[in-house]
Amino acid sequence: MSTSADTRTRLTRARAGRPPAPVRIVHLGLGNFSRAHLAWYTSHAPDAAAWGIAAFTGRSRTLADQLGPQDGLFHLVVRDPAGDRIELVDSLSAVHPAADHAAWLRYFADPAVAIVTSTITEAGYHSVDGRLAASHPDVAADLDALRADPGAPVTTAPARFVAGLLARRDADAGAITFCPCDNMPHNGDVVLAVVRDAARAVDPSLLAWIDEHVTTVTTMVDRITPRPDPGLAEVVAAATGLEDAAPVETEPFSEWVLSGRFAAGHPDWAASGATFADDIAPFEERKLRLLNGAHTLMAYAGPLVGCETVRDAITHPRVAAWVEDWWREARRSVPLPASDLDDYVAALRARFANPRIRHLLAQIAADGSQKLPIRILPVLRSERDAGRAGVASCRALAAWVLHLRGGGVPVQDAGVHGWDDLRGLPLPDATTDVLARLGVYDPDVARLVATLAEEMA
Repeated sequence: MSTSADTRTRLTRARAGRPPAPVRIVHLGLGNFSRAHLAWYTSHAPDAAAWGIAAFTGRSRTLADQLGPQDGLFHLVVRDPAGDRIELVDSLSAVHPAADHAAWLRYFADPAVAIVTSTITEAGYHSVDGRLAASHPDVAADLDALRADPGAPVTTAPARFVAGLLARRDADAGAITFCPCDNMPHNGDVVLAVVRDAARAVDPSLLAWIDEHVTTVTTMVDRITPRPDPGLAEVVAAATGLEDAAPVETEPFSEWVLSGRFAAGHPDWAASGATFADDIAPFEERKLRLLNGAHTLMAYAGPLVGCETVRDAITHPRVAAWVEDWWREARRSVPLPASDLDDYVAALRARFANPRIRHLLAQIAADGSQKLPIRILPVLRSERDAGRAGVASCRALAAWVLHLRGGGVPVQDAGVHGWDDLRGLPLPDATTDVLARLGVYDPDVARLVATLAEEMA
């Protein structure tokens, strides 16, 4: 179907015949991934009509401005190599800018709301070594504000969560579950730790209420979702006759593994394809090390040889060889059968090479200081403990060192603020400095990383 611009109409629920479901999930960090993953799984659940999502944006309110006039509706374009598949996703019952703190508190005070989900990246939880970074200026300011006024507007996720729980306790609204959807090991434990630390700092009496009324679920999420192509809205309009200000594109593959207890129920996500498991750790390690670790390596090494996208990198002979080295090394530390890992790596090769997905390496490269410790360093430690050099792990570190020194895509990483002096250091000294700041002190590792960096530069 192809339509001219003057025959198209604006996407709305009235137009689409999709009444909103009652809000039972509150989501923090609305973005492309959460719409392609959480919203998609929820819309495909057989009981979706009972589980609407109230979504809050991150730092930018752009999506709220785009999706508000569309009543939360948007199109998902699945970029299959055989051709696009376009579907309407209707699980967002309300969309708010992050600054709408009154709405945030109102949802938490509603007994119908059962789940809080989040996709705010590793840095958004303000967790350091498993505890809340309470001395961070933004966190400290929020905690001070809540101590003075529990209803005060706050901006950091841990403070927002505690503000919501204070409102829920005051309203006697019952139990609730946190279900984070970020690429962090044990993400449910991370959320619970920062929430408890923030609660202890604001109102210690809240801790006992949390123990009785709050549960957390740990998840592993996977669906490659690049920034939408600028022409995506035109693709949707031509196919549907509807003007969509915020379509999103993604790959055909998706995976969601959840582990933990939902205190007040959840959508039938299993019927949408999600997996509920008693032990999520092997799934987390497989994904973080084989997929995310390979992404991290390509994000820093690929641009050094002129690659711009994941597909560019995985089809570049030199980078592809580095990725294969990484997979051979990383899979040794993943506690799953070899046949499972064979199938997973084969699927990754196909996913990375999908010609319909333009996944920019610059997008993946952001916030490496938060990603390398959970994607690369566990493999390096495993290799060193086994008496091996960890060459592939060190190559990923070497590529990151070159990135910090100005090679490849521009640095976008708040965790390396003030590291500009690295550019003026000789490469061996810069390598030692970076590894020391990252907490990698082994001089043999430093020498190997420096050597590999010189080969890659």
